[in-house]
Amino acid sequence: MTTARTMFPDISISTERLVLRPFEDADIPALVEMMNDEQVTAWTTAPQPYTEADSREWVTRLAPAERTEGRGIVFAVTEFLTQRLVGIVHLKDTDWRVRASELAYVVAPWARGEGYASEAALAVTQWLFRDQRFERLELRTAADNVASQQVAQKIGCISEGILRGACIARTRTDDGGWTDVRTDLIVWSLLPEDLEGVTDQLAEASGYTAFSEWN
Repeated sequence: MTTARTMFPDISISTERLVLRPFEDADIPALVEMMNDEQVTAWTTAPQPYTEADSREWVTRLAPAERTEGRGIVFAVTEFLTQRLVGIVHLKDTDWRVRASELAYVVAPWARGEGYASEAALAVTQWLFRDQRFERLELRTAADNVASQQVAQKIGCISEGILRGACIARTRTDDGGWTDVRTDLIVWSLLPEDLEGVTDQLAEASGYTAFSEWN
């Protein structure tokens, strides 16, 4: 069976406080800084230390290829007023026949605690369901990554179960280095009907007006 669409359109998404767009060369220095944060290192598979060469490879080749090769789409999340890089929202492992994709996100240290991750994730989810007519979104969070789990809960995700020992995270060693540790993964899902009322609740809790558009 074939599908009429095998890759996502090249678009930007705007909310009241954020602009989600493709990565640009100007994002490279901020991406290096964000990806070397300890929380990002602990919970992602990004190289450590994360170099300018790693950042350039992501911006110029790896991120664009996610869309052009049909696997998903990567958004650089930026603050509307300052244009600072807030983080990343990534749709990946997309199944076009099932109309399902997996959501992942990273937030810069300076932007945490502002509700930006939830706002960006919800905007992408709304676009995925309403414009792209997808039927399922999946998230996977490490068992000890409480902040990521809170984002999943805020956008209305339902916990489906635990994959035991399915994740390799990283933790600091006594000498200041990093070592791999095995942990569980919590699987979350979101269906279009789960979004009812979530937008207004999230906006009220975060103190901003619910708004998003894409072009």
